[in-house]
Amino acid sequence: MSSQRNTLVMTAHVRLMMLMLMIAAGVLVIILRLTWLAAFSAPATSPDAVSALVPLRGDIVDRNGAPLARTIDAWSIGIHPNKVISDRRELAAKLANLIPEHDEAWYFDVLTSGKNFAYLAKRAMPETVSRVNALGEPAVAFAREPERLYPQSTLAAHALGFLDYDGRGMSGMERVLDEQLTNPALRGQPVPLSIDTRIQAAMESELGAAMLSFKARGAAGVLLDVHTGEVLSMVSLPVFNPNHVKGSTEDQLRNNVTQSVYELGSTFKPITMAAAIDSGVVTSMARRFDATQPIKVGRFTIHDDRGDEQERWLDIPETLIYSSNIATARIADELGAEREKAMFRRLGFDTRPDVELREKGRPIWPAYWARTTTMTTAYGHGIAVTPLHLANAYAALVNGGIWRPTTMLKIAPGKAPAGRRVISQATSDRMRQLLRLIVLEGTGKKAEAAGYRVGGKTGTAEVAGKGGYERHTNVSTFAAAFPMDAPRYVVVAMLDSPIGNAQSYGLTTAAWTVAPVVGRVITRVGPMLGVMPDEQLDVDVSELMPLLWRPQGREVKDTR
Repeated sequence: MSSQRNTLVMTAHVRLMMLMLMIAAGVLVIILRLTWLAAFSAPATSPDAVSALVPLRGDIVDRNGAPLARTIDAWSIGIHPNKVISDRRELAAKLANLIPEHDEAWYFDVLTSGKNFAYLAKRAMPETVSRVNALGEPAVAFAREPERLYPQSTLAAHALGFLDYDGRGMSGMERVLDEQLTNPALRGQPVPLSIDTRIQAAMESELGAAMLSFKARGAAGVLLDVHTGEVLSMVSLPVFNPNHVKGSTEDQLRNNVTQSVYELGSTFKPITMAAAIDSGVVTSMARRFDATQPIKVGRFTIHDDRGDEQERWLDIPETLIYSSNIATARIADELGAEREKAMFRRLGFDTRPDVELREKGRPIWPAYWARTTTMTTAYGHGIAVTPLHLANAYAALVNGGIWRPTTMLKIAPGKAPAGRRVISQATSDRMRQLLRLIVLEGTGKKAEAAGYRVGGKTGTAEVAGKGGYERHTNVSTFAAAFPMDAPRYVVVAMLDSPIGNAQSYGLTTAAWTVAPVVGRVITRVGPMLGVMPDEQLDVDVSELMPLLWRPQGREVKDTR
């Protein structure tokens, strides 16, 4: 008995030893394998490993590095309808409860479609995936897929654009940068745009509030660096959400800043004046032009919407301050068609706007340049351009006379394009004075932003329709620059077909509807741009002030 027990104990000891040896051998194999991998395999930071971690499409950021578009790893939920084993009606009800983007009927149609596969949701949250998985339906499939995300939602939507279902850029900078963003050698580096999200948000906020208040059909706004051509803000309203493009209307997808062309009215008057000064047609600010009576040229009549106090001879500052069509037309008549056309062409008014975006409208350029055409285009009637054209032109008016192409990409310091001269430095200096006077004394008073030395010009033009001009519907625009003693930025804001309200005393003109928008935008963004308000600084207009005639006993009110 004792011998048998000893035999069993010895057998157990042998088996235990064999088991321990097997475990030790397994551990040794693992250690050797790890040692080999550490010694001979490629490091985790090898190009292949890194490329596997890089998103399929590169990121887009604003000029300060804030994310505007990025590719994320998101969950998708799909189903194989032909493999469903649950009750389809019951399953549809449960899916509608868990994924409320669609109703029960939609899910039932998918489940009974007989397809091999159909998506139920994209960009699903992890908790949604868990709940759907808990249903226990084996036909449901889950996958992690790259998705393009626009974290700022609708902010700068037209500047960014969107992708199609295959992940290709369809509009905006997504389309422009498509090759660069998808190039494996380049996509690891985010592409910085010229857009500043802070400036963009401020302009969208102010323009959106004005569009709502005046029940306007649309709106556009742009803020431009006058020395580099960089677009720091581009606003087009109504807007779309690039995260959910499906269902967006044509009006929402259209970029009013670069695609839509408008007759921008009296904002053209400073451009005409600059051409007249630069060409030597106007050599003295004291020279006066007859605005006592409307001008009749053939079957056309050019008139002013002014009171009796402006039915007189107007000098150069007064012509712009009171926004006289008559005086401007007379100046243009002396300037002549060829010199006027040459100025407009130097500013690019005969071609699509010079910017990277593919969504660009062609200006409406007069087919025949008669004498009346020369007169009317001088104050923005009969020629249509985009708001970006206008912003670029005003940048040249105030930056010393240099026209530069606009850009949606951030420009490194000292790398701005050379551009081309369109007016002399002396003419540009004079235009700074005149534009400042318009805000101090004329139609642009409501655009004044205390301490920011704003200069600019209003423009109110009737909307051109199929049957002619709509006399009671207009496009209201204000083009401005600041600070006028050393201009750095241009701001253009426009409302399409605003309706007067109590705030504007029922008026729809630019002085009452959109000029205040520009003033508020400048007040908000000035410090962000490094322009601090200073009541002690200003452009010197002292030599022009004595030229202004003031009616005794009453204040002149301007509404254009």
